[in-house]
Amino acid sequence: MSAAIIDGKALAAAVKAEAAAEVEALRAKGVAPCLAVLLVGDDPASAVYVRGKAADCAQCGIESRVIRLDAATTQEELLARLEALAADESVHGILVQLPLPAHIDEAAVIAAIPPEKDVDGFTPVNAGNLLTGGDCFAPCTPAGCIRMIQSTGIDIAGKRAVVVGRSNIVGKPAALLLLARNATVTVCHSRTKDLAAICREADILVAAVGRAGFITGDMVKPGAVVIDVGINRGADGKLHGDVDFAAAAEKAAFITPVPGGVGLMTRAMLMKNTVKAAQRHCD
Repeated sequence: MSAAIIDGKALAAAVKAEAAAEVEALRAKGVAPCLAVLLVGDDPASAVYVRGKAADCAQCGIESRVIRLDAATTQEELLARLEALAADESVHGILVQLPLPAHIDEAAVIAAIPPEKDVDGFTPVNAGNLLTGGDCFAPCTPAGCIRMIQSTGIDIAGKRAVVVGRSNIVGKPAALLLLARNATVTVCHSRTKDLAAICREADILVAAVGRAGFITGDMVKPGAVVIDVGINRGADGKLHGDVDFAAAAEKAAFITPVPGGVGLMTRAMLMKNTVKAAQRHCD
């Protein structure tokens, strides 16, 4: 068996095309969707991510406002900026690029974002609504994972899903989104016993641990859908996923590549969330 590759580039392009069509409809109603991104400090990786998001916005017809703040910016100054954006009716989505400098409390900053403008889906209100099945902005990476699984044509309902990783940004929300689609979900982590055996039971395996090649071929069930969330920079300077791609591809039915997989979908789903925020503003 050789797995079919889930093409993140093509799927992300399709999702952004959806967003662009929705933006056009909103503009016809006099609404210009706008995403404001706050970047604190000069972290090179964060700067790359922010440039990518601005390019996505331009592609979809979304206005992008990038607010760059010095690394010495105080928490009070950052919260004041957030308060101004929260009150700005022309701004529909607000994103604070993480990580923040060590002297700033990330939880306090995230909590200060209005839930209706929280297009990252990180605020306690959106996290709570995701847990209880209410209307919310789902975090972009796990939402992208779901779209990638759905693109295979496999029905998630009734499937055994295993999520390796329990972060608030990926692991936990991915598990909730799978559960909402009637999968039977197991969340694994560093204390899980006999992890390999549990992974081998998965019809859908989501790897989000941040360790290159952590999921080996013998941990994959034949015919599984494997979603690799990991983006790890190797000693060779290249990007590697959490999954041993070559070995897993011999067992899986579908697999995502790194690069060219989940990362592109994360950015595309941010565009969808921004459009959703603008649509809500119209209602």
